[in-house]
Amino acid sequence: MHSPMHPPAETPTTLGEQLLLLSLDDESGAAKESAKVTPAISAALLVELALADRIDVTDDKVTVVDATPLGDPALDAALADIAGRDEPGRARDWITRLKTDAAAWANQGLIEKGLVREEKKKVLGLFSVRRYPEADGSAEAAVRQRLDEVVLRGAAPDERTACLVALLHGAKLHRLAFPDADARAVREAMEAISHGRWSATAVREVVRAAEEALAVIVAVTAATTITTGS
Repeated sequence: MHSPMHPPAETPTTLGEQLLLLSLDDESGAAKESAKVTPAISAALLVELALADRIDVTDDKVTVVDATPLGDPALDAALADIAGRDEPGRARDWITRLKTDAAAWANQGLIEKGLVREEKKKVLGLFSVRRYPEADGSAEAAVRQRLDEVVLRGAAPDERTACLVALLHGAKLHRLAFPDADARAVREAMEAISHGRWSATAVREVVRAAEEALAVIVAVTAATTITTGS
């Protein structure tokens, strides 16, 4: 039993899992803004590897500085993939390459941690779809509280929260994080945080590269959607 004065510790989550939590409808489990969230989750893998001193970015090329596994299936698979390439790839290329697996790993991580549950439903009686309604809202609530304090109230961000803000900003997911706040104020605050000096240079370089790559990917996706009318 936890004392009322000492609430249970927050379930540790990766940046990718936090992005997915923000995107899932709590009741239905349907994903919102998937075209933006999926590459953001993939970019979060690169940022996590940078935070763990495993990769660096030089001239937009992702290079491995330490190939030692971290014990996390998603991060270790991504690290092995990057280390296994003969030539360094651009951040944008890795985000595109890793995004399908990254989203699946984030889904699985949330299920294993008991934060969402998987439901399979039939649509129109024919198509089977998976939904991930919330099972434990404490982790998402904690993430939203941190974002609120940093973005809306001006608190100094810790390193991981600043990284999350930069990923949300790069993927243009401002409304996902702050659906009811003033959109312009949120964008300006996220921009300032993303470009702040809150971390080691190496981490900021990876975050910058990921943020710029996300902006391009999201813009291309939006243009394709408009062109095809889908």
